[in-house]
Amino acid sequence: MRKAAALVLVTTLTLAGCSFGKEKEKPAPKPSPNLTAPPPAVAIHSGPFKAGPFKAPKKGAYVGAWIKPDELTHVGRLAAVQGLESELGRSLHIVNTYRRFEQMVGTPSDKEFLAQGATLMVSWATGDNRSILDGEHDDLIRKQARAIRKVHRPVLLRMRWEMDRPNLRATMWSGADYIAAWKYVREIFRQERVKNVSWVWCPTAEGFIRGDAPGFYPGDDQVDWTCVDVYAGERFAPIAELMGPFLQWAAQRPKPIVVGEFGVAKAWGSAGRAAWLRDAARTFKANPQIKAVVYFESDPEGNGPTKQFQLTGDKPAFKAFHKLVRDPYFNP
Repeated sequence: MRKAAALVLVTTLTLAGCSFGKEKEKPAPKPSPNLTAPPPAVAIHSGPFKAGPFKAPKKGAYVGAWIKPDELTHVGRLAAVQGLESELGRSLHIVNTYRRFEQMVGTPSDKEFLAQGATLMVSWATGDNRSILDGEHDDLIRKQARAIRKVHRPVLLRMRWEMDRPNLRATMWSGADYIAAWKYVREIFRQERVKNVSWVWCPTAEGFIRGDAPGFYPGDDQVDWTCVDVYAGERFAPIAELMGPFLQWAAQRPKPIVVGEFGVAKAWGSAGRAAWLRDAARTFKANPQIKAVVYFESDPEGNGPTKQFQLTGDKPAFKAFHKLVRDPYFNP
């Protein structure tokens, strides 16, 4: 297991992809969907994929996680990953990490994860798109580009993931603004000779259900991996149903898919959660274009049971997740 390296890192949970508010919880209805039916295969594009420096496995899918640390320090971050890996009896392929706009990649804990063979998926909360396009953050973007270049290992970079969330509209402005900012940042990275980034475009499953997420897509020439964040939170349904519109869209593009965040809420009970995770494993395997899956192992503070997703401590649910990660399919 990884040894802890001391350094202070402030990582606020508001960066995490759920970013759920504290609205009053609604009583959760009992689970009713059929989680035993074979999932429909949708995303079966066989490639070849242009995935950037982080290559997709020929068969199977990588597995990773974001693990909420008990303490928001580097020691806490390392302990969180180490603890989950110990319980799983295996190392994670991908370690998801959230960074504010001004937080640089390449911290000692980043280096520790890399030294142990993990790949970093950096969820980077870039700022107001129009201020980016006005050049207000050029120095910051260049600094991050140089920091990532110095890593000397492939990095999955989720630039402002979940950009389609309605509560981000004030800083995203529009799909056109987001696309322009994406291209602007990529150009700065090119100028800084950064060649170890795989660019990951990651909206929400809800954005595809609403129909507005595709309007934020920068284009096949700009994106290396397509991505989606999907949760059985307030709505309990099979994962294939929740992310079905995204899978149908992604199947038309020669890009590998990473499920950037997925989770099933505690509101649905241990048995329901375990069944949902077993169905998720079947769904991932039925859609071979999915080349990586990353669990959101966190209970964001202040949220009720429909918005808490930690599996540790829930024996039936954790057992189902353990079976998923020990499956040879998820150990390519």
